[in-house]
Amino acid sequence: MTGPLLQLEGVSKTYRRGGLFGREEFRAVDNVSFRIEDNEPQVFTVIGESGSGKTTLARMILNMVRPTAGTIFFKGQDLASMRGARARRIFMKDVQPIFQNPFEAFNPLKRVDRYLLMTAKNFTPARSSAQLEAAADRALKKVGLSIGEVRGRFPHELSGGQLQRVAIARALIPGPSMIVADEPVSMVDASLRMSIVNLFRTLRDDLKVSIIYITHDLATAYYVSDRIIIMRKGEVVESGSARVVLENPQHSYSQLLKSAVLSPDPHGRGVLTGDSAASQQARASPHPQIDNLEPQVR
Repeated sequence: MTGPLLQLEGVSKTYRRGGLFGREEFRAVDNVSFRIEDNEPQVFTVIGESGSGKTTLARMILNMVRPTAGTIFFKGQDLASMRGARARRIFMKDVQPIFQNPFEAFNPLKRVDRYLLMTAKNFTPARSSAQLEAAADRALKKVGLSIGEVRGRFPHELSGGQLQRVAIARALIPGPSMIVADEPVSMVDASLRMSIVNLFRTLRDDLKVSIIYITHDLATAYYVSDRIIIMRKGEVVESGSARVVLENPQHSYSQLLKSAVLSPDPHGRGVLTGDSAASQQARASPHPQIDNLEPQVR
């Protein structure tokens, strides 16, 4: 039987803040547990407002921050036991990040294709210039771009949507089992958000990559997620199937989030009323069918 790809058991993170005589503890993440099965690629979404602890949780999953309590297992191995350059390299090949602001993820003085070629050199068997470009081009084509479109270009010469897709392509080059995407559409124009979240569905279905999608945007979460957890002040207040939780939330905080973003459909389904392209298209149709929206890659 295949075990979990990722498993969190009672994970907490506590920070100390204040001066020498007035220090206090602040628990950013409080006793979070969940698992993602290895044989069930999915988009697992962590929803919460600013300060809910979702980014701290993402950084712990990426092994950038150590939990104060609890354990994180990836493919059965405790992340705390991963020591040395080789172990970190193996983990980095399997688990790739995508960050919130693509313009901060790339050096403005470095051409973006150099990032792709270096990633290919570090994490694939490619060695010649032609092989490295081919590896980068394969990844770019999966996100609707090509090496010819980005070769020699600096970050400011690409749009935010293009640059975020380059970041996703770079994450794909090592062939990861899991991608941790922290607010990947919050800095992208509303009209382009669906092009990004549709990529996540494609990666899940075609490449069998699990995506941990960190967001405060219920509209895109409703559209793209298989399972979700909702966080408030470091705690998970609700979890389960995305459709079940977002259409019929039980916790008062979840209900408050829904009331701010979702409005009831006369047929009994939640209809998105956020500012994403998905919600705009849903409102334009007399019978919204969110599942049937086509990708809008630009």
